[in-house]
Amino acid sequence: MENLFETFSLNDTITLKNRILMAPLTRCMADDNLVPTQQMADYYSRRADAGLIISEATIIRPDGQGYPNTPGLFSPEQIKGWQVVTQAVHKNGGKMFAQLWHTGRVAHPYFYDGDEVLSASAVGVEGNVPRMRELRYQTPKAATKTDIQNLVNDFVKAAENAIEAGFDGVEIHGANGYLLDQFLHHDSNKRNDEYGQTPENMVRFPLAVVDAITDKIGADRTALRISPGAYFNMAGTAEDRDVFDHLLAALEKRDLAFLHIGIFDDTMIFDYLGGQASSYVRANYSKTLVGVGGYSAETASTAISEDKFDLVAIGRPFIANHNYIEKVKKGEALTPYSEDMLAELV
Repeated sequence: MENLFETFSLNDTITLKNRILMAPLTRCMADDNLVPTQQMADYYSRRADAGLIISEATIIRPDGQGYPNTPGLFSPEQIKGWQVVTQAVHKNGGKMFAQLWHTGRVAHPYFYDGDEVLSASAVGVEGNVPRMRELRYQTPKAATKTDIQNLVNDFVKAAENAIEAGFDGVEIHGANGYLLDQFLHHDSNKRNDEYGQTPENMVRFPLAVVDAITDKIGADRTALRISPGAYFNMAGTAEDRDVFDHLLAALEKRDLAFLHIGIFDDTMIFDYLGGQASSYVRANYSKTLVGVGGYSAETASTAISEDKFDLVAIGRPFIANHNYIEKVKKGEALTPYSEDMLAELV
């Protein structure tokens, strides 16, 4: 597994000390003002041996919140809280990107004392808010053109805030059924304006966010996560393939730090993608790619050696093993993950 521990240059600005990333893992441990806590700083700094830590998903503005106690990056207090985290990670020799997030139609007004939920279209999802099952999802409002421009601006401001907070870069969350992903799938995008119907239109808003952020903080510090295979709060359709073909062709012309696949289990097969999500993306995108979804160190090493992707993001094993990198290097047994571990940050 020596290839996992090779240094890897994302670009001239950022070099990773190994190819193992800590995946973004929502822990709901911010305080009631969505400010990161000292406990979170301790948690992340203990995992600084990862080549790169991607923070838990962090909301760009109040109406992006869909889960309790998820951190934000829109207030001075939140920026200061993240500064404590990034300083602790850097002190231990690590690098860290902030994952920028708006949950879209799975947000809930309970969290921000509002009355509207925004999405691509007025198409809701069934179910209840995780960890707060008394709250049911509501039908969203289709974002207006003004809403979309404001969202682009707020993504950019959050990226600026992330750099002020000491992050090495940002990963735009365009995956897993959240706001940007809602524009990329026909199941949630029923628009008939310049943001809907055709692949070119459906990628317009996500690409506007990518381009605006790269213009502000640099493409070398900007990454993107996508889910061409719909599997979470989203139904996939055969027409989605054309949308992601168009998106990947557009991203190929840009010089992002990396592209990260959003999938819980990369053994899943999507007929309209012709197989696994990672195989589909690799066939259509030649630049730095991060694989994820149930990989062990052994299977990730093999996948990298076979050029299926360049870097691997590890999730739950990092929750269970703060010293995951050390254990893998030494061939030591890993502590198995269990849901009981979600109750605290260790």
